[in-house]
Order: sequence, then structure tokens, then C-alpha cells
Amino acid sequence: MDFDFNEDQEMFRDTLREFLEKEVSPVVDEMDRKGHFTHEEGVNFMKKFKKLDIGFDPESLKAILQDFTLFGILTEEISRVWLGLDLFLTMNLGTALVSVAPPGEIREKLLPRVEAAELISCNAITEPDAGSDNRAMKTTAVLDGDEYVINGNKTWVSNAPIADICLLVCKDENGDQTFFLVDREESPFETRELPKLGCRAGPTGEMFFDDCRVPKENNVMNMIQGLMVDGEAEKLSKEFDLPPDFGMANLFMNMSPVSAMFCFSRSWMALAAAGVCQAALDASIEYAKERMQFGRPIGKTQLIQNMIYEMISLTETSRLLSYRALDLTMKGSADARLMSSLAKGYASESAVKVTSNAIQIHGAMGLSEELPLERYFRDARSWTIPDGTTEIQKLVVGNAALGMSAYR
Repeated sequence: MDFDFNEDQEMFRDTLREFLEKEVSPVVDEMDRKGHFTHEEGVNFMKKFKKLDIGFDPESLKAILQDFTLFGILTEEISRVWLGLDLFLTMNLGTALVSVAPPGEIREKLLPRVEAAELISCNAITEPDAGSDNRAMKTTAVLDGDEYVINGNKTWVSNAPIADICLLVCKDENGDQTFFLVDREESPFETRELPKLGCRAGPTGEMFFDDCRVPKENNVMNMIQGLMVDGEAEKLSKEFDLPPDFGMANLFMNMSPVSAMFCFSRSWMALAAAGVCQAALDASIEYAKERMQFGRPIGKTQLIQNMIYEMISLTETSRLLSYRALDLTMKGSADARLMSSLAKGYASESAVKVTSNAIQIHGAMGLSEELPLERYFRDARSWTIPDGTTEIQKLVVGNAALGMSAYR
């Protein structure tokens, strides 16, 4: 197995690094301390990436879907500089995929806004009484003529306060999980911000749906089923020149919508955690070479070298697990659920350990806001909770491996 990037992937990484160093690194600490993006600030960042041909429009998606290693590189490199920015940006991927899939009116309404990098999205799953136990969700969608009427609340939704559009998971009149594309402009909903420890770039909030009416065409599961049944999937595959083993849509046909979404999101979160690990590791190696105590660099001490060893092993293992999980997810493999949960649990906990070691190596300076170490740690600690806590990841892996559920 070849673990090296090819020439195109290396060029993509190097160009992205140069862009991040110029456009993001100089402002990240000040903006993170200020708090979350406004809608305008979020759109401005999206437009900057768009100029680099990095976005979630059809052309950008085509490159990523043809080679999902590029998405892994994108996630890891952005997170190495600012995890909160990666979280904000990646929340827009689901809507972008939906906007290019359906024919007709939905595509006509969404694509211009997606292509202009002006559409901010969010994914709403968690509820006040349905966090780890997402089967207990109470938000419902009931068909009424040509529209679904949605009622319920969502919480801890990234980007919610500034989102234009939402991918909402709920239950239909039969009690089955499904999800909808909810456009705030045509189907208004209310939000409230929830301040949090880390990942401050994109705001997190609650969402309130009170008799929110959504066109029945916005039922995303029906869109996916239509693609599979009507042969549209083959047309879409040709349009995007997808590889033969691209089978992510199969996940939605073979497991619940939430589980299918989690396969992708947990793979992405694992890669992002690896990026944070790398940032903390790089800073620690540089500091250990330069910081003098007792007449020599602290890097010459055995205890520091032991911490560096641990940080390297955790970072490299997290990266390998993450790319493996992403590959299985994009192929629609039956092992995607196990591996994505394994990668997310391992990499997010590794990021906490690596950033904690980095603070220890830097001593008092590790606690200072003059350096990004405290931000790395806050972001890493926040990363162990969303899309399933580490404890839930362990139960998912155990269930997949043993065929025995610990949920009941």
C-alpha cells in the first residue's frame, strides 16, 4: 500500500499551505478570541477559498469526489491552522452535494447561491432529549398536501445562528428517520446561540421549528431513492466522472440516515483532529530545540523526548486510521461505520493528549494567549463530544465487531 501523496496531491497541499499562511494564520488568534463569525465574515472566508478553486460548488466538488484524498488534505491542513474554520466550512458540504444531485427546481434555486459561495449551511441532528440516543428524537415531519409540516427543537447545531439552509434529521409520520433540506428564506425557523469552550469560528446554537412548512420535494431521502431507482445516479456519476468504487450513496440505502451521515462526519472529524495533533507537535519540536534550561535545550532531556515520542505515535496513528475510514466511507463499505467511529474516537482523544503535552512542554508559555497552544487544547477538548462522544464510539465499534448492542 502506497501512503505517499502523488504529484497533484502534493501540489494541492503546498498551494493550500501557502494560502493558509498568508490569509488565515495572521488573523486566526484575534478572530478566535473575538468569537464566532458573522454571516458576512463567514461568506468572506468562503469566497477567499473559492478564489483558490476550493469550494463546494460543482467544479470544486468534482475534483474532491474524484479523489477524496484531496478532501482529507483540505481538512487536515485547515485544521492544522484553525480547527474552528474547518468546522465552519465543512458544514457546507452536505448542502452542496444535495444541490447538485436533484434535477429541476431545487437545483435551480440552490446552485447559483452555492456557486457564488454565499450559502451557509448546518446539519441538525441533536435534540435536548436526544443526544447520544438519536433514536429518541421527537422532531417530526408530517405530510400536508404538497408540504411537510415540521415541529420540534434541535440543539448544539454548528453554524445554526448564521445558517441560510439546514439539513434537518427528523421522523416522518411512520416514525422512520429521514432528513430534509430546509431553506430559511422559504421555510423560516428561529435560532439561539450557545457559547462554547472551543471551535469558536462558527457559532453553535439551538433551532426551533414551529409548524415550519417545507416543500415535499425537499425530502432528501426521496431524492436519494429517486437517484437510485430512476437511473439518475448513473447520469450524475458520469457528470462528475466518479471512480468505479464510489458508493457513498449506498450507505443511505443500507443504514439509517443518521448512521450514514455519521460515517462521513466521523471520518472528517478524525482527519481534523490529526491536523490539530500535527500543529501541536510541530510547535513542540521547534520549542524543545530552542528553549534553554540548565545550560542546554530542553529537547535533550529524556522526559521531553518521551513526550515527543508519544505525540508522534498518536499523530501518525490518527492520520492513518482517518484516511482508512474516509476511504471505506466513500466506497460505501459495510465496515465504514466501525472504522469511522474507531478513527473519530481515537484521533479526538489523541488530540487532547497531544495538545496537553504541548502545553506541558511549553511550560508557562503554553498557558499564554500569546501562543496558540491553549486554543489547540480548547478545540481538541471540544472535539471529543460532537457526532458521538468517545464512549459512544466505543459502543459502536463493539456492536459492529461483536454483533451485540450495549444500547439496550
